[in-house]
Formats: sequence, structure tokens, C-alpha cells
Amino acid sequence: MDSKIQELILQLGKTHHLPEDAYACLIRGCSEESAAYAAQLAVPLRRQIYGTDVYVRGLIEISNICRNDCLYCGIRRSNHSCVRYRLSPQEILECCEEGYSLGFRTFVLQGGEDGFYTDALLCELLRTIKARFPDCAVTLSLGERDRESYERLFDAGADRYLLRHETADVYHYQKLHPPSMSFEHRMNCLQDLKEIGYQVGCGFMVGSPFQTPETLAKDLKFIETFRPAMCGIGPFVPHHATPFADYPQGSLELTLYLLSLIRLIAPDILLPATTALGTIHPMGREKGILAGANVVMPNLSPVSQRKKYELYDNKICTGEESAQCRSCLSSRMHSIGYEVVVSRGDQRKLSTSL
Repeated sequence: MDSKIQELILQLGKTHHLPEDAYACLIRGCSEESAAYAAQLAVPLRRQIYGTDVYVRGLIEISNICRNDCLYCGIRRSNHSCVRYRLSPQEILECCEEGYSLGFRTFVLQGGEDGFYTDALLCELLRTIKARFPDCAVTLSLGERDRESYERLFDAGADRYLLRHETADVYHYQKLHPPSMSFEHRMNCLQDLKEIGYQVGCGFMVGSPFQTPETLAKDLKFIETFRPAMCGIGPFVPHHATPFADYPQGSLELTLYLLSLIRLIAPDILLPATTALGTIHPMGREKGILAGANVVMPNLSPVSQRKKYELYDNKICTGEESAQCRSCLSSRMHSIGYEVVVSRGDQRKLSTSL
């Protein structure tokens, strides 16, 4: 490992910030040795705050109908081979009931930007979930909405909102999205969510088409300055029915390295070991935890619908029953010395945790 890279990683672990060009230098210096060294610093830092706890989020994929046409996404509007579905409020509540019995205390309602889910419908659903499961957190991941909508959903009981920024570089954003979508609007949505009071999650794909060390450096600088409660990153995995079908998938090594760097930037961040990691490597999620992650998101969606929520090819866990999926993840985490805990899994602020 180059001594300059080692010095920058050590500096990041001490100060939790670097200039943007230094982040680009770190990314260009990704190697087996630099990734191992970054993890060596990141894991003890995570353990100081979260111990060996791994938080589980019960993921409920409520709809694969989407008004957007993102070039990388398998449920994009233009994919006419996609078999569409949406869950009714009753079906969503049944998923929550099953999840609660299995020990889940956070439910993540994720879907495409489907106009069926109006504020009125979602607010009623949120109030019902909170009334039935008052010790649970509810996370929404339903894309871009206006500020008033976000406010109504927050007032109805939503605790968290996940909105991947995808890239913090405007020109890169334009290469990944159609002209109808706006980088500025995406960033404004994230700012609105934070100002309203949500625990906000952002994130990006590693190895997406046209990505460079400089664009990734902007992502790291954005995480440093925006200070999200959570950041979801995973390797880009192409989908056969998108314009990016023939682009190479993202690197496992670089994804793990970036997980460690993000932990060094924000020691108290909630950092998932994503399904996409498990898709490109059979031990991907375990490797993510060992690089500094502390969240996993097993699927509570009805098995009959899971294969239809295909953002990318070869997604894992589409055929497992929820109990099987939960048990499997618990065993996997235990095998590497970590424990899945029954908890809302809120962020523990650094200043009150050490």
C-alpha cells in the first residue's frame, strides 16, 4: 500500500473529513491492502458505538409501478416486459403483522413513484401501523415528492426517509437519468426531508456507468457535509431490459472499501450491507459487516411478488419465506461474531455514545 494512501486513511479516521481531491486520491488508491487497512480502522470505530449489534429492517416492496425512466433501473417506465404489481394497504399491514411476530421493529415501505399512493392513503396507513405497532419505526422510500407531502407523511408517523441521491455530480446524474429528472430537485428533496425532521438516508451505486474517482469523491464529500443518518451503497448490477444492460457490474472490493471510508467519515452512521452485495458475492453481506456496516434489510414482501421487484438482475432471496430469510440472516451474522437484535435500530449519536 502506498504510504500516502495509508496516511490519508489514518487522517480520515482521526478527523472524519478530507478535501475532495484527497477523497479522489483514496479512491484511485483502492487495493486489497488499502481496503484491509481502512476496515481495520473502521470496524473498531463502529464497535465503539454499536458493539456487535446488527439492526434489521423489514423491507416491504409495495409497488414496482414507477413514473420515472432511470436508465439503470429494471422497473423503469419504459420496461414493458416488467410484470407490474402494487400491494393494497391491507396487504402491507399483513406484511407488518408477520414481520412484527418475527422480531422486526422497523418496516421499510419501498416502491417506485406510483401515483396510487396518495398522501391521504399513506397517512391513513401510517397511522394504522403506528397504532398497531407503537414500538416500531416506519421508514419510507418512495422517491421524490413535494415538501408538503413529506410534511404530511412525517406528521402521520413516518420516522425515516430513504432517498438515494445516486451521485453528487450533476453531470453524472444527467447521464444516469432522463431529462425530465432534475439533480437540483433530488438534492432539494433531501434537504427538505432533513429540515422537516426525518432521519434521512441517501446513497449511491458503486461502479455505475460513467462513474469516475472524481464523481465518487463528490459522493464522499456530500456524505461528510450533509451528515445523513443512513447511507445505502451497493455495487451497480445491470438489468437486462435497460440501456445499461451491457455495462460491467460494480466491484465488490471498491464497495467494501467505500463502506469503510464512509464509516471513517461518519462513525455513527447507519450503514447497510445491501442485498446487491449479497447478489454479486455469496458472502457479500457478511463482508459488508466486516468492512464497517451495521444494518441488513431482509425482505418481508409477499413471496408471490418479490421476483417482480427486479431493480437489477439475479437479485437474491426472492423465493424465501420471511421467517426463513430472517433465520438465515441471523445465522450468517452469528457466524462472523455479530448478532441481529430486536430493536428500532435508531442512530446512536457519536457524542453520546463513546
